[in-house]
Formats: sequence, structure tokens, C-alpha cells
Amino acid sequence: RELDVLCRGRPHQGVCLEAAPLPFKSLRDAEEPLPGDGQSGSRQLLWLVLEHIQDPMNMGALLRSAYFLGVDRVVASRSNSCPLTPIVSKASAGVVEVFDVYGTDDLQGFLKAKSAEGWEVVGTVTRPGDVEDVPVINCSEFRWDKPIIVVIGSEGEGLSRETQLQCQRMLAIPPGRALHPGIDSLNVSVAAGILLHSICSQKRRHGD
Repeated sequence: RELDVLCRGRPHQGVCLEAAPLPFKSLRDAEEPLPGDGQSGSRQLLWLVLEHIQDPMNMGALLRSAYFLGVDRVVASRSNSCPLTPIVSKASAGVVEVFDVYGTDDLQGFLKAKSAEGWEVVGTVTRPGDVEDVPVINCSEFRWDKPIIVVIGSEGEGLSRETQLQCQRMLAIPPGRALHPGIDSLNVSVAAGILLHSICSQKRRHGD
């Protein structure tokens, strides 16, 4: 009963650990890999940026996939995003303990700065018709030869208009059938896993 109270009713499997809060790390404290590292052929760099991910289960699953598939860094918007809670930690299967997650208060400014440094910023979209002024391509047709940032939007709204305008291209996952009205999208962590696998498979081939 004491463990139930300490864990606020969530499953604990007979163990409870008291730990300090786990904050987002500051980008100011991060060692900056140079875009030239990727362009020289020694290593392609891939960062994942999360805008307004609010569900802790999705956040944890996103981090778990990013770590497993070889993403070099994850950056999350601090505003309107869930913090790194125990639920996030459990959903990530412990990834948050070994994989730093960085936070930014100015997502558009961050993306604009990385673009100026030579990175390609690639957004993601569920419904291609909702995007204006940015080319949308099938994720399987995407090819990359320089450091890239993949931006994933919130569960309900996707990427904000302001963030879309910072992207050079948008990636979409084509459905495998004609979809029933109202069932036209994937869970955000599932979609991110598919996109990251498609991109990271190229990374591995180029490294061979």
C-alpha cells in the first residue's frame, strides 16, 4: 500500500526509487558537432526535434525509437511539451537515463540558425494537402547527403505554421489502402519510428 501511494497508483512491480527531477538539458551546454563532420563522409548527423509533444507515453516512445535507430541528438520545445516525468522514463524503457534530451525556448530561431549553418531541416506531415509553400515528398523517396534535422509535431495539430516555414522539405508516409474518413493518420511515435527507420537505413548504407 505504501508503494501504491508513493507511485500514485501506477504500476510499480514492487520497487520504488526516489530520484531527482530530470530536466531538459540546455543547448548552451552541448558540444556542437560540426556540419562538416557529416559532409566529409566520416559521419552523417541526424537530429530529431519535437514540437509540443504532450503525451508522456508518446514522448517516451519517441525517445526510445530515436535512441535505438541511431539519432544523434533530440531537442524538444520547452513550451507546451510534457516534461521528462517518471511516465516518460518508463515508456522510454530507461533511455532517458542514458540519452540526453535538450530543450529550447525558441524552436523557430534554433531551426533558422541550424539552416544557416548548413543543416537541412525536414518536417513531417500527415495530410500533404494541409501544407503550403513547402514541397512534400514520400518518405521512401527522400535522400540526404548532409546533416539533417527531422521535426515532429504535436499529436493533434502536427507542426505549427511557423515551424513548417523553417523546413526545406516535408516528409509524408503514404497509406497502404484507401482510408476510412476520420482514420487518416498514425500515432505520432509510430510515424516517427517509420520515418526515422527510412532515414537511418540510408545512414547505415552510406557508412558501409
